[in-house]
Amino acid sequence: MEESVRYEINKLCALAEERGAIAAPIRTRDVVVATWVRFKCRFGCKGYGKHLSCPPYAPGPGETSAMLREYRTGILLRFDGDPAHPAIEPDDIPADFHPWFKDMILWINTTVHFLEKRAFYDGFYRAFGFGAYPCILCDDCIAETTDGIVDESMRRFCRHMDRMRPSMEASCIDVFATARNAGWDIRPIPCKDMEYGKIEHGNIRSVGLVLLD
Repeated sequence: MEESVRYEINKLCALAEERGAIAAPIRTRDVVVATWVRFKCRFGCKGYGKHLSCPPYAPGPGETSAMLREYRTGILLRFDGDPAHPAIEPDDIPADFHPWFKDMILWINTTVHFLEKRAFYDGFYRAFGFGAYPCILCDDCIAETTDGIVDESMRRFCRHMDRMRPSMEASCIDVFATARNAGWDIRPIPCKDMEYGKIEHGNIRSVGLVLLD
């Protein structure tokens, strides 16, 4: 690894830790892309089609794989817990739980964007970040509130086009396998009676990625 890249990675990892994240360098060959991830979004996720950061608007496995081949290194970011809800019981979580986790999602995605921007202005102009979960910069995304067909041309109406980034999972990155390649044990959180969203504890581990060089 070039000395300038190593220095930048160390700098970004330190900045991430200042913002409460755990950071680790990762080779892009250790970032796992899989087609099944898109199926999980398409069949089972309540956010599907409701956010321009999510499928079907986010990159598919072929596009993400091709992009990753243009990079060698990046940093993987881990965010432990929800700052607004340090202790979570299943009955605390509403049916529409995406806004309930707003502070956590903003913590993750604003940190990813900050690190991407920092790297860009440090001369790593190709830096690009992937967050976690659906975008929550707006209360309602135009993808959800627009009647009729929403295609890529609607992206021009995004209110936060400069800050919105796709999540890893939305872009067909296998977050579990990628995290394990970094030495992190990431597992699904059990849900009460296996009911979607009713997680049994607040030990949430969320993951983001910033591609660097």
